[in-house]
Amino acid sequence: MNVDVLIVGAGPTGLTLGIDLARQEVDALVVERADGLFPGSRGKGIQPRTMEVFDDLGVLDAIRAAGGSYPVGMIWQDGERVGEHQMFDPAEVGEDAPYTEPWMVPQWRTQEILLARLEELGGKVAFGREVVGLAQDDEGVRTEFADGSAVRARYAVAADGGRSAVRRALGIGMTGETVDPNPMLVADVRISGLDRDNWHIFPPPGEGDGFLAICPLAGTEDFQLIAQFAEGNEPDLSLAGIREVVAARSHLSRADVTELRWASDFRPRAALADRFREGRVFLAGDAAHVHSPAGGQGLNTSVQDAYNLGWKLGAVLGGDTPESLLDTYEEERRPIAADMLGLSTGVHRGEVRRGEATRQLGLGYRDSSLTKETRTNPGRVHAGDRAPDGTVDGVRLFDAFRGPHWTLLTVGTDTALPPLALPTVRVPSYEAYGTGVFLIRPDGYVGWAGTTASGLAAYVQGSHGELRKG
Repeated sequence: MNVDVLIVGAGPTGLTLGIDLARQEVDALVVERADGLFPGSRGKGIQPRTMEVFDDLGVLDAIRAAGGSYPVGMIWQDGERVGEHQMFDPAEVGEDAPYTEPWMVPQWRTQEILLARLEELGGKVAFGREVVGLAQDDEGVRTEFADGSAVRARYAVAADGGRSAVRRALGIGMTGETVDPNPMLVADVRISGLDRDNWHIFPPPGEGDGFLAICPLAGTEDFQLIAQFAEGNEPDLSLAGIREVVAARSHLSRADVTELRWASDFRPRAALADRFREGRVFLAGDAAHVHSPAGGQGLNTSVQDAYNLGWKLGAVLGGDTPESLLDTYEEERRPIAADMLGLSTGVHRGEVRRGEATRQLGLGYRDSSLTKETRTNPGRVHAGDRAPDGTVDGVRLFDAFRGPHWTLLTVGTDTALPPLALPTVRVPSYEAYGTGVFLIRPDGYVGWAGTTASGLAAYVQGSHGELRKG
């Protein structure tokens, strides 16, 4: 089988990339080692910036219908409620950012929604495909699977998780640290005797014991249970073992845990791949960076890796953009991943609150070689920043930006524009941007900004070649 892009891994990263390529009519195949989608709730928090990505990819309505907002934390002691705990700092609500708070959807449900969208666009996932060999040359990548089949692709993307077989085959190392030496248990359970209006937190009852947290999973009848254990104490993943933990650390009885649906153990660590590319193979998601789950950054950073890479692969495969554009993937995403690893670690250790930084709306690419700011006194939005939303004169900007195309936006100016074959939107003055001319990338960031359009045509025809047409 020959395809343009082989995506290894059908988690949120691989499915997001598959969707982005499918809507550009790129011939891509997603393969997954397991016989089905991941069954657990693990990455349950979808941050506002990822909500914007999902809006663009056409899955936001389903994501919103499947989930809900996070409940207030409730601290228990000796069977009594002793106080509320605000899990997140409040967010400022503004027209420029339509989604301001994290949205809870169990990871298994997010993946179902992404798979349905991929299939709607004509894409597909081949399950039961375990990678056992990989070789590449100047023209493409050949990947061999345990069932004896093989796929040749022009490019391949490793989205196969923290223990990535593709990363190991490439010989790419990871540098990191143990965030917490204490083992952790995460499980999806059914529990009676607890309300679903709170995220229930049970502090350690004594020396050597860890905390217990039980969170109702929005859109389901399940709870996500997280328990910490002393170093060297291996969690028991059975129903009996989980019942024992609940009974020992809360006022609930063993019988209150009525069903175990999924369980896993892990040791929180932070690690970053030494590089995100080897020839024609790219690393994305957990294959490139492994986070502590605290702060909800792992899945979101991973989805945004795919969103960054997808339009670039589409542009190069479309034949009107040189391959040098793909060099900007690692240039842009590796520093972001490093910053998010530090943020996740800080949240895990109680050094950072969940708030503005964890929402990921402030992330951008000001230092990227793709970014050009020509103004001496930029307004609120600089080239490289996320392009804000807003409705001006009946035009919603996110609707204008929607799709894998560049968009030319003028705000508060009637300056002449060069004859570019790009969708163009002119709006009167809008405070979120200030006044100027802005070229918006397919992934919703400002690529070029100026007071007038002087230099815009040169940017479009610059070092990365002609931009992909809308």
